[in-house]
Amino acid sequence: MNRPATASSAAQPALPAQPVEPAPPEPLDCAGRTVAHYGYGAAADGRPRLHPVTTLAGRTVTQDRPADHRHHLGVSIAVPDVSGRNFWGGRTYVRGQGPTELDNHGVQRCLGLERHGPGGFTQSLAWEADGVELLREHRTVRAAGLSATAWALDLSFALTNRAADDLSLGSPATNGRRGAGYGGFFWRAPKEAAPPDVFTADRAGEEAVHGRAADWLALAGDGWTLVFVGASEETRRDPWFVRTAEYPGVGSSLAAHERLPVPAGATVVRRIVTVVADGRLDREAAAAYVRRAVTS
Repeated sequence: MNRPATASSAAQPALPAQPVEPAPPEPLDCAGRTVAHYGYGAAADGRPRLHPVTTLAGRTVTQDRPADHRHHLGVSIAVPDVSGRNFWGGRTYVRGQGPTELDNHGVQRCLGLERHGPGGFTQSLAWEADGVELLREHRTVRAAGLSATAWALDLSFALTNRAADDLSLGSPATNGRRGAGYGGFFWRAPKEAAPPDVFTADRAGEEAVHGRAADWLALAGDGWTLVFVGASEETRRDPWFVRTAEYPGVGSSLAAHERLPVPAGATVVRRIVTVVADGRLDREAAAAYVRRAVTS
């Protein structure tokens, strides 16, 4: 007698495929050495980052999820306020209230790699909140050798408004916290026994360089120097966000003093080239590397 097929014997309908996070790109190599890894991290992190990043001699010059700021993730692109959505991590600064825990965090979902190899990669990411894509990012990362003791990390990103309405980018500063204009490119350096030195072509010290625009800015620690270069006209107009005493970190601020409007369909483009050097460079040596980095 024929029996009806049971669940175990009949062909079962295929379950919907679960979304799979694209595999990360290969580590960045320069002069035959691995100088950086790129990872997406845990879901709670909400964004991919470069960590560890090292000098050619192998000294690590990034820090990831440090105890003082768990949402600092190596080298990343992060914005604390995209029309009210937090793509930075941690608490949100609310005018008249201060840092506040809000359920407003977005994620940067990696869509795939268009080009990748040991020397760099190009990637697309969707900046999503509550399942809605607000921004589409096109990110390019490249490593280039400069000398036997220095290499350059060339990072550019383009953020396009994919929402139905106009957006704007903000920061704690635009929401009332004076001097906290961070958001955009951000590099968390390792915390050491002594704070690093910071200087530009004509200024030195955290107070003198923070919140000001400059073609380049150098951060010099224990046996290493990072020289951040605004490699486009738009980037050079952005003020630098700098911390050395509380923690070592440098960012290029998209919304340091006022919100940056991003109309529907519009794109914000920035490019930062960072010289990663062994040793402590002086102003003259840093400036010489800047000229080489932007043309490498």
